[in-house]
Amino acid sequence: MKWAIPLPMLALALAACAPSAAAPGGGGIVSTNPCADAMLLALVPPERVAAISHYSKDPAASSIAPALAARLRATAGTAEEVIALRPDLVITSSFAPPATRAAYARAGLRTLVLDGAPSVSASVAQLRTLAAAVGAQARGEALVAAIERAAQPVPPKGIRTLLYLGGGMANGPGNLLDDMMTRAGLTNAAADYGLAYSGAVSAEALALRPPALILAPDLSARQARARAAVLGARTRQAVFPRRLINCGGPVIIEAMATLKQVAR
Repeated sequence: MKWAIPLPMLALALAACAPSAAAPGGGGIVSTNPCADAMLLALVPPERVAAISHYSKDPAASSIAPALAARLRATAGTAEEVIALRPDLVITSSFAPPATRAAYARAGLRTLVLDGAPSVSASVAQLRTLAAAVGAQARGEALVAAIERAAQPVPPKGIRTLLYLGGGMANGPGNLLDDMMTRAGLTNAAADYGLAYSGAVSAEALALRPPALILAPDLSARQARARAAVLGARTRQAVFPRRLINCGGPVIIEAMATLKQVAR
């Protein structure tokens, strides 16, 4: 066995000898949650952020600008990395291993758990919670107002739409993207193909009942080209950028503008 010292004790030892990250008010903020990264950087200056999630360094998965992500340190969310930074606040999710969150607690770190928001209203509530935790309530309320303006519902247009998350995976009902589609006047057609959750839709099902519109991150990808060959002119296709798919918070503003423009 390589570790002679139990992992939680090792993490505490690292915390004791590590220098504090330079940030206003102490050790700064560490986010191990990629969607919290986007909200956090909309609320506070980068100088207050000691580290972001490593997912936000990947342009294919990130919801923040690559140039901004490049300026910031990232961690894989391990207890050793995070505790060594001695942050004032750790933003994590329930997907973090229980042992990791227990190590944060033993090290005396203040933590905030944020998970995926299933609706615009839930995302707004999360944003307010985070804004309060980082002392940025005024900025938070300004963002909330912008999100609520962008997400103002429009009358349904009866456009049966499939939104693809990537490859052959279509977005199902009952989630944030579904709520945004509805607010933009689009009808999520996922239920037409038996999807209770996000999942694949067969080419045969599409051919038998073509949707009016397909949204996808990349219309040049193999699966998108295959769908176009099956559906032809019966279904219109438009781009919904990958960076708008993963998260809520400030991302909702651009996502809603894109969906409403497509619907028009």
